[in-house]
Amino acid sequence: MSYRQDYFDGYSNGQNPFLQIDCKKSSVAYISGFNSGRMDYEEMNEQISKGIPQRIVTIKVLEEFLLAGLLGLSIEDADNYSLFQLNIIAKWYQSGIEKYDPSHSTYLFDFLEDNGIHVD
Repeated sequence: MSYRQDYFDGYSNGQNPFLQIDCKKSSVAYISGFNSGRMDYEEMNEQISKGIPQRIVTIKVLEEFLLAGLLGLSIEDADNYSLFQLNIIAKWYQSGIEKYDPSHSTYLFDFLEDNGIHVD
């Protein structure tokens, strides 16, 4: 396997809090990727040693909260996140709110409705 593939395999496994490092895959690339993935996971969800939360925060989840802030939407689905995760989510949401422009939201909502998508 290539260095890149080993790294991505390790990174992917590191993002999964239920997996431990695979001793059979002891290449430098795999270990480096695993450690990087685990660090990214723990930046968004807290250290695994403190428990695995009910819901896992990913970049995609954070981007959805950022977008909600950009559009001036309220946060409605924040149940079952830990206090640590809510602090991370709040930073991304706040970043979106700081860039909120009501005129952009109006244009977007009009565009979505013209295409049959209703936003509450």
